[in-house]
Amino acid sequence: METPALPPAAQATLDRLNTPSRLSGNGLARLDGGDFLRLLTTQLTMQDPLEPADNEAMLAQMAQFSALAATTASGATLEEISAKLDRLIAAQEAAGPAAPAQP
Repeated sequence: METPALPPAAQATLDRLNTPSRLSGNGLARLDGGDFLRLLTTQLTMQDPLEPADNEAMLAQMAQFSALAATTASGATLEEISAKLDRLIAAQEAAGPAAPAQP
């Protein structure tokens, strides 16, 4: 039994996602929500209509992607807070020692 030919866009997406990656720094930054949706759409397009994908597995994949997106957003927020604290400390050090409070 021969597998059906994929549309060029779907094949290109699958080739890109199946290519081994070399993660440097935050390698997940290269994949985004669009990649997930393209992969999900391709998966649904190519599934056997007589044996569809398990709903629980699909929900688990979406939950994992949502958790990853939330973690990534939290990491970005923490980096912003850290940068602001660094600037605040630098500004305080540049201003010199604080004057004693007067009663």
